[in-house]
Amino acid sequence: MYDPVTRKVGEYQDKAGPYAMLRPVGGGREWQADPAQIRPASPAERLSAGVRVANKRARRGL
Repeated sequence: MYDPVTRKVGEYQDKAGPYAMLRPVGGGREWQADPAQIRPASPAERLSAGVRVANKRARRGL
């Protein structure tokens, strides 16, 4: 899912009250998003998020 408010791609986790809970691709801290604002991430947005995770892991030597 793409959250235009935070400009981040996240994986839908659950609903908490009026919010959708999203987690960054590759793990991390969840954030609350307005369900009316989020949309499926485009292929380019998903690819970019995946590359970011791969680069981060490579820098850490994982």
